[in-house]
Amino acid sequence: MAATTATTWMTKGTIVIACNCDYGCPCNMNALPTQGHCEGGWTWRLEQGRYGEVALDGLSIGLYADWPKAIHQGGGIATYLIDERADEPQRAALRTLLEGSAGGPWAVFRKTFVELHGPQYVSYEADVESRLPRVRAGDALDIELENIRNPVTNETVHPRVVLPEGLVVKEAAIVRSTRFTLSGDHVRYDHSGKYAAFGFFQYFGP
Repeated sequence: MAATTATTWMTKGTIVIACNCDYGCPCNMNALPTQGHCEGGWTWRLEQGRYGEVALDGLSIGLYADWPKAIHQGGGIATYLIDERADEPQRAALRTLLEGSAGGPWAVFRKTFVELHGPQYVSYEADVESRLPRVRAGDALDIELENIRNPVTNETVHPRVVLPEGLVVKEAAIVRSTRFTLSGDHVRYDHSGKYAAFGFFQYFGP
């Protein structure tokens, strides 16, 4: 029997991150979450993408979860979102990626879930061209960001994190959410006013 060749894929664009941690998120430094458990996730705006012969340019996807401890300790319940504008070949490709079947960061996260629900096909409004990105995914997800302010001077500050070994992003701007609400399949929370970040991502597989 001939060996099956894995499908070649690539994605790049802007990632928006939000969770229940305090500003900076200690998980970035391999420490435990601020509250001992993690509730949050990621939205990826695919400025360019391809899965085999299927183009994924301009589509948005999201993965959000509730882990009882740190992400790497597992036990998470997760849900994922796919841009409703995707046609059926694109939807199939994005399902394969988000379910962790093709490698990339999604394969690592899949190992931390005991349940993965979805997909929910949603209408995305992902404004990543503005100074601060904004994401709305139907009635499932709403993220608005603002710069962190110095508590003494009230001036805005602009911290960044550099993660050479980072799984989802190598460098990101650290901000705060003014709104972060999720009403997904089996996963719901409101962590407005907590940690958020955004930056450029680029992944390849297999």
